[in-house]
Amino acid sequence: MTQVLQISDTHLVQEGALVSGTLDTASPLQRLVMRITELQEEVGALDAIIVSGDLSDDGSEKSYELFKSILSPLNLPIFAVPGNHDQRAPFRTAFSKSGYLPKSGKLNWHQALEPLQLIGLDTLIEGEGGGALDSETLDFLDAQLRKMQGSPVIVMFHHPPFNTGIKFMDSIGLNSGGERLQEILTSFSGDLIVVCGHIHRNISTQIGGHAVMTAPSVCSSFLYNIHHDAPVGFLKQEGGMLLHRWHEGFKSIRIEATRGDGPFAF
Repeated sequence: MTQVLQISDTHLVQEGALVSGTLDTASPLQRLVMRITELQEEVGALDAIIVSGDLSDDGSEKSYELFKSILSPLNLPIFAVPGNHDQRAPFRTAFSKSGYLPKSGKLNWHQALEPLQLIGLDTLIEGEGGGALDSETLDFLDAQLRKMQGSPVIVMFHHPPFNTGIKFMDSIGLNSGGERLQEILTSFSGDLIVVCGHIHRNISTQIGGHAVMTAPSVCSSFLYNIHHDAPVGFLKQEGGMLLHRWHEGFKSIRIEATRGDGPFAF
């Protein structure tokens, strides 16, 4: 069995600062680290943590150093992709010693956790909220998957390749590459899931015959309101994480940010 924990949208800034002048993003991540320690007592050891973008809110070097510092007690491999709030240069520098990121260009990567294969894709358009799967990135995905027929695969990128119903987030969603992505996924016959972030909420669908889902945000949530006049903004609600387990098939489990009281006898 292979177990991978997905966290997303930590939106860190330099230590002591607040996002939008009101949201402390470091404390939720610190609490989540404690929850992850508990979780391993409940489900067993984790093989890795994957992070589906927006590690930083401002793209600063200090925010990435804070991210690594908070997660360091877990002593687990961490594999991440950039989101629209990230910046490639400091992101690459922060994780350069991990060895999985390319030294130049897009931050597309592959990592083996035998038998599971991880593919990370870069949808970042620097300076914009929306993202794209360009031809370089899709060529990379296609080439990797052609070598992985018969292996279980997790494909991760930030911007989900579907409309969520949250209008202000769909307006800065995946702007291009969705059609070819569907073609590539359809041609892969093995066990595969696509995992994303960006919308601070867990939503699942299917594309090309494979499950596609978004992870909640560690630090905040967006109200699921499908009306055009829905308020634009975040909720101070810590969303938790997703546990992806592979053993003769995938199971993905939403893990809440807090454990809750109990269990109580029936």
